[in-house]
Amino acid sequence: MSRNFRELPPLSLYVHIPWCVKKCPYCDFNSHEQRGDIPEQHYIDALLNDLADELPLVWGRSISTVFIGGGTPSLLSAAAVERLMSGIRALTALAPTVEITMEANPGTFEQQRFRDYRESGINRLSIGIQSFNPQALKTLGRVHSADEALRAVDIAKQAGFEEINLDLMFGLPEQSTSAALADLRTAIDLETTHLSCYELTLEPNTLFARFPPKLPDDEARADMQNEIIDTLTGAGFERYEISAYARTSHRSQHNVNYWQFGDYLGIGAGAHGKISSAADGTIVRRWKHKHPARYLEATCAAERLGSEDIISLEETGLEFMMNALRLVDGFPVPLFEQHTGTSLLPWQSTIDKAIERGLLERSGLQLKATPTGFNWLNDTLEMFLPGVRRYPVIPLNPIS
Repeated sequence: MSRNFRELPPLSLYVHIPWCVKKCPYCDFNSHEQRGDIPEQHYIDALLNDLADELPLVWGRSISTVFIGGGTPSLLSAAAVERLMSGIRALTALAPTVEITMEANPGTFEQQRFRDYRESGINRLSIGIQSFNPQALKTLGRVHSADEALRAVDIAKQAGFEEINLDLMFGLPEQSTSAALADLRTAIDLETTHLSCYELTLEPNTLFARFPPKLPDDEARADMQNEIIDTLTGAGFERYEISAYARTSHRSQHNVNYWQFGDYLGIGAGAHGKISSAADGTIVRRWKHKHPARYLEATCAAERLGSEDIISLEETGLEFMMNALRLVDGFPVPLFEQHTGTSLLPWQSTIDKAIERGLLERSGLQLKATPTGFNWLNDTLEMFLPGVRRYPVIPLNPIS
């Protein structure tokens, strides 16, 4: 069995900026503490060379979203961001309605610089606030204060940004439900278009994993989650993904494309991409070298590339389900074939079992998790993990 792409999925671009002021104890992203000046010019050169080398994979396709993440991209000067954006526009075909998001941390906000960011083409900000509580910020190792967080949102609005996301965390060490809701109400009062509310998890290879803080118990975290959902719904936000809430027509299009198993180029240290090919029916995942120094030393595409794998048919269906069922609305059944190039039939018996157990429901062409299945999403998704082979064996050797 091979893939047959009648229509390729939307294409996004992810740009990774790996530097930050200080590594947070919960962070497992590819971020590196800034020591001295950031080599902006050298890194922008590398990013644009990286992008140029990736373009043969996506000839003729336009880019619907761009996401500049990190690290802390807002450490870059306005001139560096302008040069990056000019290079992206010169090399690619950006869709007329392209969404261009940049992550920013509150301690890095300066009014003129953010005005310049906006003029360079950035049209959406994602601000990593996490909490407005001074003690919580200290525990999380954040380098900004509550006042700086409030000021950051004000500066963003004055700079002309209408699309603003605020990142919040809950289930923090020693946090009560009332404290979590106090953070949430402060965020709501700032009247932004999008909120992301993440439960703190202790990820491997982090300081918190080595020295675990005392977190609220499971029942307390579940109460926080339920109160957050109710409060945001009452404030006019729609929950559309496990951790994402948006006002009407303000969903993150970049994230939706990711959860719907869309394609994306990844450039920058540690960035990874996923690209479908109609020519040979493959889906390839590519990773760039993680450490900025090694990435900057590379003189060609082969030296920047850390690894490259062809995703098997089994993995394709599994990854689609693991992503798309995180969306509250699930997915239209035809989207599975459009974005994987394979049939949903090999998964039908698993879907039927999940429906029988009350974890999934199908209405017309839409398949989604039930409220129970969404609340117990890990259990729902585990039903799709490998156990029974659904496809004939086809040798697909990773590209060396």
